[in-house]
Amino acid sequence: MQHEVTSPQRLLDSSGNIAEPGFAKRLHWVYDRADIKAPRWRIKEWDYYYIGDGSHGFAITLSDAGFVSSLSISLLGFGVDEAEPFQMNCGALGAFPLGKLALPPTSEKGDACAQVGNADFLFENDGTTRHLAGVFKDYCKSGADLTFDFMLTNFPEETMVIATPFEKPGHFYYNQKINCMAADGEVHFNGVTYTFRAADGAMGTLDWGRGVWTYDNTWYWGSGQMLLEDGERFGFNIGYGFGDTSAASENMLFMDGTAHKLKDVSFDIPRKSDGAYDYLAPWEFHETDGRFEMRFEPIIDRYDPVDLKLICMVPHQVFGRMSGTAVLDDGREVRIADRIAFAEHVHNKW
Repeated sequence: MQHEVTSPQRLLDSSGNIAEPGFAKRLHWVYDRADIKAPRWRIKEWDYYYIGDGSHGFAITLSDAGFVSSLSISLLGFGVDEAEPFQMNCGALGAFPLGKLALPPTSEKGDACAQVGNADFLFENDGTTRHLAGVFKDYCKSGADLTFDFMLTNFPEETMVIATPFEKPGHFYYNQKINCMAADGEVHFNGVTYTFRAADGAMGTLDWGRGVWTYDNTWYWGSGQMLLEDGERFGFNIGYGFGDTSAASENMLFMDGTAHKLKDVSFDIPRKSDGAYDYLAPWEFHETDGRFEMRFEPIIDRYDPVDLKLICMVPHQVFGRMSGTAVLDDGREVRIADRIAFAEHVHNKW
């Protein structure tokens, strides 16, 4: 079942449950913290941006998870301009923000700013342009500061929006993924400038999440964005593993700002002889109707865990080259070869 919601409505009913679960192509549901019935320390809100091109990637997160705030940065090189691929990951944690970061209740417009530890971020959004800027002092204990400044424009008309309940009352996940925004900006670190230009194919993705999660969760997520040879903007969002997705999956294709809904997509991650996942071996992806058939050749496993036993965040976000075919709603087949994308397997206790 893929239930599409097409009209504006409040996200939660009087009991704090999603009133109408499903997916949408625009932000139809209205999120309001006052409607949530769970304690403040259980509410989780985040803005995650990934900006990348064929040679480098840059990921920034501003998160208020109720009992902990987090600002993080990942800087990635895919082995194009450097001799070898590289990754640098660093985060700053704060205690019990409980909503004080005041993240906007909608992704359509609004600003967010926070200072935690050595990190100071500003995300501005006037509805037509997103300005992302900040500094992480002594990044990765290198003695050097990392600074970034980006402008994201050309927001697509349609996006992936999903309202997912959990089996536990009062628990839910409201999420929007915006792919294929034009990205221009720079990252400065340790005497090196990493430049991203929309004219060269740099794009930005936003993972905008608000909700009340159950304690122990494992999920899978994949995303890609690219310019095709004829100049069309193509992207995809795939994933599963959290909550009750019987009303809709989060799987979508995007072509020049138009969304095309997929059914279920499986992540086939190879395993080692001892049964553990082999994240750096080739993966495969398969969609129920054969509309997303891809092979994934990993380059980097971004593994940056926080494991405090009772609380843990254990991500394997793998970046690599995707090849295969995707089929749009009108039957058009899109072929891609060796294009940078990412896919992740995450286990959280939070």
